[in-house]
Amino acid sequence: MSVDTQTVKKVARLARIKVSDADAERMTGELNAILGFVEQLDEVNIDGVEPLTSVVEQTMKKRQDGVTDGGYANDIIANAPASEDNFFMVPKVVE
Repeated sequence: MSVDTQTVKKVARLARIKVSDADAERMTGELNAILGFVEQLDEVNIDGVEPLTSVVEQTMKKRQDGVTDGGYANDIIANAPASEDNFFMVPKVVE
């Protein structure tokens, strides 16, 4: 796949990036080099290779799941100017 200046300008417009004509020319070469490298990666034989998520074998740390009410209602409303039954009270703003 080859990238031309029109494609660079279109991608820049989609990304909301302002690109001058000189920068578009330079980026064309850079993007073609990147795509050439990606095409080289497509040639690598990966049959039988498992997907890698980490270079170090790890097991996920898990915690015991427990349902609680939090128990922080009094701490949360402690600095409220007005509260009632663990709810914030605010002045009416809509008539």
